[in-house]
Amino acid sequence: MPAPQIENLVIIGSGPAAWTAAIYAARASLDPLVFEGETVGTDLPGGQLMLTTDIENFPGFPEPISGPALMERMKEQALRYGVRVVTELVVEADLGVAPVRLTPSYGAPVLAHAVIIATGASAKWIGLENELRLATTGGGVSACAVCDGALPFYRNRVLAVVGGGDTAMEEALYLTKFASEVLIIHRRDSFRASKAMASRVLRHPKVRVLWNTRVTDVLGDGEITGLRLADTNTGEEREVEVGGLFVAIGHHPNTGFLKGQLETTPQGYLVVTSGRTATAVPGVFAAGDVIDDYYRQAITSAGTGCMAALEAERYLAHNGIGESPVVETAETAPPTVA
Repeated sequence: MPAPQIENLVIIGSGPAAWTAAIYAARASLDPLVFEGETVGTDLPGGQLMLTTDIENFPGFPEPISGPALMERMKEQALRYGVRVVTELVVEADLGVAPVRLTPSYGAPVLAHAVIIATGASAKWIGLENELRLATTGGGVSACAVCDGALPFYRNRVLAVVGGGDTAMEEALYLTKFASEVLIIHRRDSFRASKAMASRVLRHPKVRVLWNTRVTDVLGDGEITGLRLADTNTGEEREVEVGGLFVAIGHHPNTGFLKGQLETTPQGYLVVTSGRTATAVPGVFAAGDVIDDYYRQAITSAGTGCMAALEAERYLAHNGIGESPVVETAETAPPTVA
């Protein structure tokens, strides 16, 4: 059996960080290979933006653009520069060898001198069938209030937030700018959030908290119309009308295939050099939501994708791999035109 081809750079992922890294790497003549992943439940090639109907805050688009359309345009731009794409997951990685060895879902293992991990993070869902269906069809269920809450669809409606941590508090406060009322649904009788955040929420005139309550069903066909709720103490059920549901019970970084080979934060996000994208393993970089538990925005992911590609290019050039950047000298600089 012939030995696997050794790639200069492999990018794992297909969200804003991955496609931005691919564009920069391709323009630097690194001939990157992208593993864009496969559809697994609500995890789709393209990342979390594939569940976003309209994006109004990505620079360069005066009119709203859907999440899938934005991801398709990023991918098309990468393909224009010759980026090669494999629609498979990377299910295993051996970072203890050089070159790094990556094993995809079906194909032969791939070796790489440098790797950018941009696998993102997945939202934690309640797990209800209609919740997931409406989340994937743009029917008023979301896991990101900052991404979706300002859309006309949600304005002046009763909106529900599920959760009790700081993220849920932040989402609820953000939604008060647009909603007629915000319901926070929490299964306990107190928040896990910091006292300062919880106090701000509880004082807000537009916020109402439903304590000791869990969501047992999401109602609506084409779009959400309400929720079926159950009291966690008595089991008694009731229904409430809402025009939107925001699930804020956390995210989990998509790093399982690494099997603990890279350092992570207590929340599971990859640790990189401060202000950079390099991990502790030479030649392995990380970008996007897989390193970010704070901003989680498309534009910040794209920015770290750019950073990772530049760092990977410099790493490869330093090791004599790939095409080194041209440095102008007196001999190579273009002539001055008077």
